[in-house]
Amino acid sequence: MGAETELDRIHICDLLARCIVGVNEEERLKRQDVVVNATLYADLSEACRSDRIEDTVDYKGIKNRLIEIVEASEFFLVEALAQSLADYCLSLPRIEKVRIRVDKPTALRFARSVGVEIVRSRTAGA
Repeated sequence: MGAETELDRIHICDLLARCIVGVNEEERLKRQDVVVNATLYADLSEACRSDRIEDTVDYKGIKNRLIEIVEASEFFLVEALAQSLADYCLSLPRIEKVRIRVDKPTALRFARSVGVEIVRSRTAGA
């Protein structure tokens, strides 16, 4: 796929899961809600033409694995959790780039949420 070609996107929005995450002692004792948003960048043109599930990205499977990764994690930083999710997505053959946002609703008093968003790709320049 050429550098000028725009990749298609699949969005997984507001995926709620619970995990141990945080640096404070009380955050290490009890699972907390996190909200994950993932944008998966891939060439979906073959699936658009064929209308066959085999030619696209298995986003239901990805959703299930993202939940498993979050629920099994015990990171200190939301940043590390986001990186773990991005690494998984990029391990899949059709995914060329991923944007992961992880929000932790209880992180800051008086704020609805705090979140970290990262963008990773297979190629260093993307």
